[in-house]
Amino acid sequence: MPDAAPISETDAPTAAVAPDGCGIVWSDQLCEYDFGPFHPMSPVRLTLTRELARCAGVLDRPGVRTIEPVIATDEQLGTVHDADYIAAVRAASVPRGKPGHDADEADDAHERDARFEDLIRFGIGGDDVPAFAGMHTASARIAGGSIAAVDAIGSGQVRRAVNIAGGLHHARPASASGFCVYNDAAIAIRHAVDRGEERVMYVDVDVHHGDGVELALWNEPRAVTLSVHETGERLFPGTGFVQDTGGAGAQGTAINVPLPPRTTADGWVRAIRATVPALVRAVRPTLLVTQHGADTHRVDPLADFSVTLEAHREVMLLLRELADEVCDGRWLALGGGGYAVIDVVPRSWAQLLAVASGDAIDPGTPLPLSYLEAEARARGEHGLSPEPAIRVYGDGRALAVRDWESGFDPEDPLDRAVQAARRGAFPEWGLDPFVD
Repeated sequence: MPDAAPISETDAPTAAVAPDGCGIVWSDQLCEYDFGPFHPMSPVRLTLTRELARCAGVLDRPGVRTIEPVIATDEQLGTVHDADYIAAVRAASVPRGKPGHDADEADDAHERDARFEDLIRFGIGGDDVPAFAGMHTASARIAGGSIAAVDAIGSGQVRRAVNIAGGLHHARPASASGFCVYNDAAIAIRHAVDRGEERVMYVDVDVHHGDGVELALWNEPRAVTLSVHETGERLFPGTGFVQDTGGAGAQGTAINVPLPPRTTADGWVRAIRATVPALVRAVRPTLLVTQHGADTHRVDPLADFSVTLEAHREVMLLLRELADEVCDGRWLALGGGGYAVIDVVPRSWAQLLAVASGDAIDPGTPLPLSYLEAEARARGEHGLSPEPAIRVYGDGRALAVRDWESGFDPEDPLDRAVQAARRGAFPEWGLDPFVD
């Protein structure tokens, strides 16, 4: 197996301590994963997250290390993706000539149509995943970052790691999907089990179902996928139902908790508390991998949950505590979706970096002035008002979660969805769906 990527320790310490070390995957080149100025998945969400974490002192905490995102090899990508698909991504990465260039470089109309047909069958070339120069390298670097994080954890260099550019959970073995080219989460999990992890558990709390990860690991008994998402009856990708439970040789290893539209922050946390902790404790993974798409947020333009930043923080803390309890703190956290790229994602993922590296940030803490200046510049570049609506890390909305132990309400659509998920998944792991 390849050695772990080199990591470097930062200098100036702050009061918050990460005693076992936290690796943060970063290179400015991660921002080269860029579908263009009008695409919802703008890399500004990465640069602002990094800037907010820096201004907050998170990157200077003791034990925080930078993990260099090496470019994944075709062999590593091939543990999840088909060779023909990888070749198509490479082909899409090469810019073509324009009409009027020399004959040997020009794309005539027939050639352009043929190229489009060649790529679109792999999910590349439409509005969802438009081709861009360097697509293969940019996508393979994100996957390589998640692989390097697994290696850093596996070698004991760090206990926890975060790749905010990762979590591209919709990419399928033979096609791009949902703004995702290579499925770094599935590739990293496959890498982890191949290097000897006894069991890896993947918990996905993005608003969209983690379909690509589930599909890639459908028949892998050493990997358990658990996705909490808005029901596929109403939202892309239209999958992730309670009856989807894994392949014939891996029954029970795919777990889905589809929730109704307009799920609130309190309801979302209630659903997660009612399912995730019991299942993680029953599975007892040796490595926990989580995906923290920020698109559950109430202002995200591509979904209709009403979750808050306070709820994001609560779930991050819960997952960290479960990793500490069940797998000696060995935790890889990934980014994912999130399309309120200035107003929400940086505050959510800077909090993720804080939780992974030590103390969480109080949601009422004012945002650093130096960060607000950087945010104002980004707002101007994106044609937005330079004045943010929120100047603190949270939304100013305290949680009032009714825990599952307080009782099941059969008139509540959320409770019915949670109970259906419990009835579908709990017995496979020796749990009683009716008893906490």
